[in-house]
Formats: sequence, structure tokens, C-alpha cells
Amino acid sequence: MEENKENLNKNNLSHKNTGPWWASGVEIFSQVSTWIVVPVVLALVLGKMLDTRYGTKPIIFLSLTGLAFLFSCFKIVYIIKNYMKKLQDKEMNDKK
Repeated sequence: MEENKENLNKNNLSHKNTGPWWASGVEIFSQVSTWIVVPVVLALVLGKMLDTRYGTKPIIFLSLTGLAFLFSCFKIVYIIKNYMKKLQDKEMNDKK
């Protein structure tokens, strides 16, 4: 029992500088959520406005929405790849 407490204390001390255990999860959640919402909402608003102004309903609206969706997908994949690389680097450093 005492050995388990010591191991827990060692683990807490070694990760003290990196913040709480859930911080990286919140960070990745906020980044992905931002890249889902912001481009799509901006494309929807801008597309609706431009379609109304130029009388091209729904061509610009759908085009911008599709482009924003693709842009969001590529950016999310980029963020996830960087996050996975960061985890692998951290795992390699922990093994040393």
C-alpha cells in the first residue's frame, strides 16, 4: 500500500510542470471545436449575404460552405497529427 502511494506521488511530481492531467484533452478539444465552428459559421453567414446581394441563391452559399468544411477537415487532421506526434515524443522521453 505504501509503495503505491509513493508511486503516485512520484508520478504527480514528474508531471507537475505540465499541468493537470486533463489540460491536454481540453486543449485539443478547444482547438478542434474552434476549427469546426468558426470557418463553417463564417462561410454560412458570408455565403447567405453574398447570395442575397448578387441574387445567386444558393450557389455562393453552398460553395463557401463546402470549402469551409474541407478547410476544417484538413486543419483538424493537421492538429490531430501534431497532437499524436507530441504524445509520441512525450512517451519516448518518459521511457528514457
